[in-house]
Amino acid sequence: MSEALLRVDNLSVRYGLARAVDELSIQVAEGEAVFVVGPNGAGKTTLLRAISGLVPPAVGDISLDSESLTGKRPWEIVAAGVSHVPQNRHCFGPLSVEENLLMGGYRRAKHELKAALASVYDVFPALVEKRKQRAQELSGGQQQMVAIGRALMGNARLIMLDEPSLGLAPTLVESLRRTLCRIRDELGTAVLLVEQNVDLALSVGTRGYMLRTGRLFAEGGPEDLRGELRKGYLGGAD
Repeated sequence: MSEALLRVDNLSVRYGLARAVDELSIQVAEGEAVFVVGPNGAGKTTLLRAISGLVPPAVGDISLDSESLTGKRPWEIVAAGVSHVPQNRHCFGPLSVEENLLMGGYRRAKHELKAALASVYDVFPALVEKRKQRAQELSGGQQQMVAIGRALMGNARLIMLDEPSLGLAPTLVESLRRTLCRIRDELGTAVLLVEQNVDLALSVGTRGYMLRTGRLFAEGGPEDLRGELRKGYLGGAD
């Protein structure tokens, strides 16, 4: 693996007395797609929330390109180059598609926004005809496009996605897979993907981590971890 863009070192996060993440270390290289899998309660969402500055670590350090993010505010972490696509999309329902996208580019200079929008519409051409429609009127798959497009508008070096396939039909999951691979391969943006859909995770990520009760259970390439899954972890997924 090339030099790490994101480093999470010995991270622990507590909710009261409960330790949601326990001495966890992961890395993501520039332009790499990394997946994180594990059962409910494994600490996957907490990991992303800690990287985004939404929950404070009890111990450990998080850094982007050797600059520590620990203790920074969420908007400072966005400014450093990290975008977070949360569960359930969290689009601004009353705003139009294009207004949602522009919210993601709020830190960019005005003269950059037109090109940024064009780039997002190139990735998601289905949004072009929907650009004036309110986000709350879109389907779940279309809202997911808006949420990912909004993250791309920020010119992020790393995009983190939390369960992006949740509630999507199989045909839309395949479309999502192609989009994430395109972000990885064509845009060169690093991807950290938390996903319960194991087939999606293994097809997008070149390397990954399995968590269990907040701790690292296994790590390796897709085929290495597929073997672990066959042993019955996560219900015997194949």
